[in-house]
Amino acid sequence: MSLKNPLNLLKYLQALTQNAPTGGLLQAGVCGSCACMKLEKCIKMKSHLVFLSVPPRRPQREGCRAGGGGRMECSWKTVLLLVCASLGVQYTAIRTLRDSLSGPCQGAYRCHSRRHGEPLSLCDDGWMSVESPRKHILVFATTRSGSSFTGQLLNQHPEVFYVFEPLYHVQQAFTNSSSRIRRTLDRRALLGAYRDLLLNLYTCDLHFMENYIRPEPQDHVTSSFFRRSSSHALCSPPVCLEEEAAASSDLPDESWCPKRCGALNLSLASMSCLSKRLVAVKTVRIPEVGDLRTLTEDPRLDLKILHLVRDPRAILASRMTAFADQFRAWKIWNVTGRQPRYVDLSQITSTCKDMAASAETGLQGPAWLHGRYLLVRYEDLALHPETKATEIYRFVGLEMDQRVRTWISKNTNSNASAQADWNYRYSTSRDSRATAENWRLRLGFDVVRKIQSLCNHTLALLGYKQVQSIAELRNLSTSLVENKTFQPLTW
Repeated sequence: MSLKNPLNLLKYLQALTQNAPTGGLLQAGVCGSCACMKLEKCIKMKSHLVFLSVPPRRPQREGCRAGGGGRMECSWKTVLLLVCASLGVQYTAIRTLRDSLSGPCQGAYRCHSRRHGEPLSLCDDGWMSVESPRKHILVFATTRSGSSFTGQLLNQHPEVFYVFEPLYHVQQAFTNSSSRIRRTLDRRALLGAYRDLLLNLYTCDLHFMENYIRPEPQDHVTSSFFRRSSSHALCSPPVCLEEEAAASSDLPDESWCPKRCGALNLSLASMSCLSKRLVAVKTVRIPEVGDLRTLTEDPRLDLKILHLVRDPRAILASRMTAFADQFRAWKIWNVTGRQPRYVDLSQITSTCKDMAASAETGLQGPAWLHGRYLLVRYEDLALHPETKATEIYRFVGLEMDQRVRTWISKNTNSNASAQADWNYRYSTSRDSRATAENWRLRLGFDVVRKIQSLCNHTLALLGYKQVQSIAELRNLSTSLVENKTFQPLTW
């Protein structure tokens, strides 16, 4: 079999890796490149042509040796090392070539020294100033925990480029064609694609999203960008005409931006991103904060993680309202007081497990999260919005703009009944003080008692009190949120 043919080489590698010991080959890196691990030495070869042969029924040897006829015979481990190195070099070369042909900085990324904090520029002089290195923030949360409200706190600042749930497009691209795939897909199956997309968004390469947006954008233009109206930057110059954006910026309608601004030009969106000091992304699709370690350690990024948590009992109550079909069994249980046999308890236990694991990791203060992690309870943000918003802005490294304060005042003291007028699932306009614990009036005691038993550790860790009777549950004069601060350990 000739190994010069790429298909034959691929078959050969597959046969080798099937018999390879565990740990011999690992897939690593945010870009999906492969790396050979646990090899004790590197083989440096001066010849330009290497012919590979596998002696039949002969024990494999480490390294390469000279064979008959001037050929070089290599062990399978060495072959694997050489092929992986070759693929890595080719991937890097292709990516570098692509980046060199686009972007105001010819695709270069600004790196930051973690030891000295000095910005490093890969651009030639005159391409881009690095006096104010771009910052990156991830609003890391779970579904129905108040993440839309928190994301909008950042979105109000004129120096922030904010993107709402871009990982939605990755999830849809892989699961939309089959409901069976969606049901059986492991929560971590798409982590590699998630991290790759986040990296490209933080470096303002919005063209990368074309790999996942359906239908596929034409000439970098799309009308299918998820929740575009949630981002001021995507509905403002240079992406949208100023007068059109200003006329509709306060409307609580998801469709106003596409109607007024037309289809989204991803090239203009990238330009807008490059003009901002901070890139913020909100997501509920990554299970644990530990899954983000590769991004926090990436020298191209200056990533900080804002971890938003909420009482699991409140999360379930909100999900039952927002996603009635998915939580039908829970609603039946809540109304009848009898637990259906088919209720899916993992819909809340997985949330509690991930929330507790992430909080424990962040508060332990590992080196890769040092100065890069802030835990915020939604209840604290709802009760003291301006105080907590100031803390958040101090964490991300920006001064809180007056527009942010105006938005907070408007969106935390509104009439709660107003949102029913336009039925906006992701509304951020509400009387936050009144809604912080109003789940206690909607959940039955049997359901609450079950959640408390399933999420006992999470409730205690995050400072949420448990109730022992229906009278205690309904008594809103006594808060179930303990007065507690969360500071990562310093070593």
